[in-house]
Amino acid sequence: MAWENLTVEQQRLQVVQSYIEGSSSMTDLCLKYDIARKTAYKWYHRFLEEGVEGLKDLSKAPHSPHCLYSINQIDEALDFKRKHLRWGPKKILVKLKEKYPSQDWPCATRLYEFFKKYDLVTKKRIKPRVPATAPLGELLANNDTWAVDFKGSFLTGDGYRCEPLTITDSFTRYLIRCTHLHRRGVEYVWPVFDEAFKEYGLPKRMRSDNGPPFGSPGLGRLTKLSVKLIQAGVIPEWIRPGHPEENGRHERFHLTLKQDVASPPKGTLALQIQAMSEFQQEYNFDRPHEALNMTTPGSNYQVSPRIWNGILRSPEYDSREMNIRKVQPNANISFWNRDHYLTEALIGEYIGLKEVLDDEFEIYYGPLCIGKLTKDGIEKPKIEARRQR
Repeated sequence: MAWENLTVEQQRLQVVQSYIEGSSSMTDLCLKYDIARKTAYKWYHRFLEEGVEGLKDLSKAPHSPHCLYSINQIDEALDFKRKHLRWGPKKILVKLKEKYPSQDWPCATRLYEFFKKYDLVTKKRIKPRVPATAPLGELLANNDTWAVDFKGSFLTGDGYRCEPLTITDSFTRYLIRCTHLHRRGVEYVWPVFDEAFKEYGLPKRMRSDNGPPFGSPGLGRLTKLSVKLIQAGVIPEWIRPGHPEENGRHERFHLTLKQDVASPPKGTLALQIQAMSEFQQEYNFDRPHEALNMTTPGSNYQVSPRIWNGILRSPEYDSREMNIRKVQPNANISFWNRDHYLTEALIGEYIGLKEVLDDEFEIYYGPLCIGKLTKDGIEKPKIEARRQR
């Protein structure tokens, strides 16, 4: 039976009064209101003992704490929190259990109450959730996808601009590089990639946004940097413009980086670089990660079996399946007895033209289809643009 628009206490009172007045048997009432006889008699006996107050829900809190914790334990937890103000109670609880495995510690919720009592927590501003989108590449193992981005420049206390370039393994969240660069050009970024590949091997894919030097508005979004990645054996992939959630793990990591090393910035650029290095060590090997079941990225990450020998190789094509053309110094290719402009990023490189329909060819650079060539000219792949406000 529907309860109408009554509160829980009113519903219970209605059942009890009907039974006391004798207008219905308990069996009929239970059938009518679709409740168990045990529940109905519980309300009846509470009403006899306590009146209407007995029909209210009882507090589920224990009459006395199950565990009492010593002052020393509470002080230890508070001291740990003061040393790691950006860490939540779950992370701190993991570290306390590691340091004192024989002791019983409060749960994360209880720790939060302690921290709140001593003004060691701040309320988070609740943000609306962003709808998830389909992943660009599957994340099934180490080195499936590395994420790269510039965190965003800021000034240190001595007036120097710090520009952190960060690279993480998307599967394990392992921080591969956190490096200050003087410029954002390919000549500065590629040496960082080269060193990371030599130390950790090659990933399958490198995910980035569309800003330089990672992406461009040109054909296939290719840049000189992404061309080098393809020549190294790494597939570049780009999130859609205006969709940072497609690289959400790396974006969230940047918030942690900012909170730990740049809020506020250090007094000098040298101190800032040192703080970033110390943060990388702590983030990888000391700081528990909730997405990793409270283990550390360093305990999950393994280097790639794809060893980097430092040699860049241009892609090769099967001439039985593709028409092969070299991109001229003016960034054109010649086909159908006329020139077609591609992109300056491919000057001097060979591309493959694969016929898919009559007078329609897909344009490939290595494994990437970067556009189509028809009698009307070159068509870029459609990319969802940023929503206009």
